[in-house]
Amino acid sequence: MEAHLFKATGCLPCVVANPPTVPSSLLRSLPRPKHFRDSGRSRSSCDKGPHWSVCYSATRKFRTRKLPPRLNWPSIRCGAGDAAGRWATSLWKINQDAGASPIFPPLDQATVQALACEIIFETQQPLSRQSLADLTRRAVAALHKPISRSTVWRMLHKAHLKPWRYEYWIFPRDPEFASKAEVILDLYAGFWQEKPLGPSDYIISSDEKTSIQARIRCHPSLQPAPKRPRRLEFEYERGGALQYLAGWDVRRGYVMGRCETSTGIEPFSRLVNQVMGQEPYQSAGRVFWVVDNGSSHRGDASIQRLAKAYPKAVLVHTPVHASWLNQVEIYFSKIQRKVLTPNDFADLQEVEQRLRLYEELTNEKPRPFNWKFDRAKLTRFLKRLSEKMAA
Repeated sequence: MEAHLFKATGCLPCVVANPPTVPSSLLRSLPRPKHFRDSGRSRSSCDKGPHWSVCYSATRKFRTRKLPPRLNWPSIRCGAGDAAGRWATSLWKINQDAGASPIFPPLDQATVQALACEIIFETQQPLSRQSLADLTRRAVAALHKPISRSTVWRMLHKAHLKPWRYEYWIFPRDPEFASKAEVILDLYAGFWQEKPLGPSDYIISSDEKTSIQARIRCHPSLQPAPKRPRRLEFEYERGGALQYLAGWDVRRGYVMGRCETSTGIEPFSRLVNQVMGQEPYQSAGRVFWVVDNGSSHRGDASIQRLAKAYPKAVLVHTPVHASWLNQVEIYFSKIQRKVLTPNDFADLQEVEQRLRLYEELTNEKPRPFNWKFDRAKLTRFLKRLSEKMAA
């Protein structure tokens, strides 16, 4: 029963002829309204239907007692087994851990994971080459009860050990990996040949980002709209490719780059001339160039060539298959995310313009990378690597 305010207004309310449904105790607890000022019985203002007597108070308003609130039981997220599909709410306290479900206990999950491992061993192919339906049929036969494909997938997804997954990896094979890596890490820490670097010493991390294409979309892109992201045409025409050569100042966080049509000794020499021809490198005491083992700067010949052109320049090579020690790769990853993705350019001139604009934006507030990989972490890394290779 809703609470009504019995107060005199210009129009008299109609009273429904149905009997009240509120318990009598609540009706008796209502305060008694005052008597009418006039002796006559009031009529409702409704023209149709029978006339019912009403009472009202001219000065006070009376509020009915509210019914006790409904009991609000907390909704507990639960799943009646992994085969129940989407999560639902229940008023009962059921164990929320799917692994402890009586339908698929941990032993059943271990059985399904073992079946997945057996398929990998038998076929010598990753699980991505297998059929989930075939694995589900094997699980039904092994567990002797029905199980859905989605449940099998969730069991494999929750497994801590996933031998059916794989990723490409390059293991260090340079016999001088540790010694070469320590030289670069010492440079990043501010040391060269166990002596601290001076204020006039600089470190340039350099490399090439190759084959940056200009993909000309066959249809203009649609700008984002409410509830719709930007739409990029899938088909494109190739507008050529260029190479981006850059030098990253490790200590200052400053970048210097240029675009070339190809890579090689001469394009790299032009980058060196660009960097060494400006301050503060022109009047620096020493400038260390950290490079990988690419064809543009490979071997002792590149060291001699750079020293001949600039006696105060020192070329330092990273170990083979260790480009992750070159800090300029971090800058290239930022370019890939913020400049080249999505690849929607009209021509190569637009690609070059956006690369230069991002250089200017980076150099407005230069900030070096917070490099945390030091000699101690290198030692632990090589120890773990040797243990894995021995196993």
